[in-house]
Amino acid sequence: MERLGYLGEFFQYSGALPDVLAPYMEMTEALKQALPDRLTETGALTVARLMGNAYELHQHERLSVKRGFGEDWVAAVERLSPDDAPLLSGKERAVQRLAMAMVERRGVGVSREIEVAIEQVGADQALAVMFLVGRYITHALIVNGLELQPPVPSIFEKLGS
Repeated sequence: MERLGYLGEFFQYSGALPDVLAPYMEMTEALKQALPDRLTETGALTVARLMGNAYELHQHERLSVKRGFGEDWVAAVERLSPDDAPLLSGKERAVQRLAMAMVERRGVGVSREIEVAIEQVGADQALAVMFLVGRYITHALIVNGLELQPPVPSIFEKLGS
């Protein structure tokens, strides 16, 4: 509520299971401590885009802009083309490649992406990215299953279009 300025339906539904929601939110907070903001947002936007989770995607677009990363950076992440993304750092590209591989291949056969991520961000942060992917997949499965609508529009939706 404090970070977003509103309480979305996800929390209204999941609040029925506080003993499940609390550790989920603790994991979210721990991952924020384990990863720099730009890597967290790279992972969150990537997984949300791949999983068709507009609910989370739109919130993280806004959060990224609020953190000063800019709309162009958000758009570059959302293109899901790290090899053609000069606005992304080498670390961000490695994180995006790992997140994409984990989602697209369900975590199977991703050792090369893990190795590159370790080279770029270190073993601890590479493992944190893997946990982050799992966290955002979980959110997507719940939101998509409940057919929840995004509480805010995409930053790229223009009025009247």
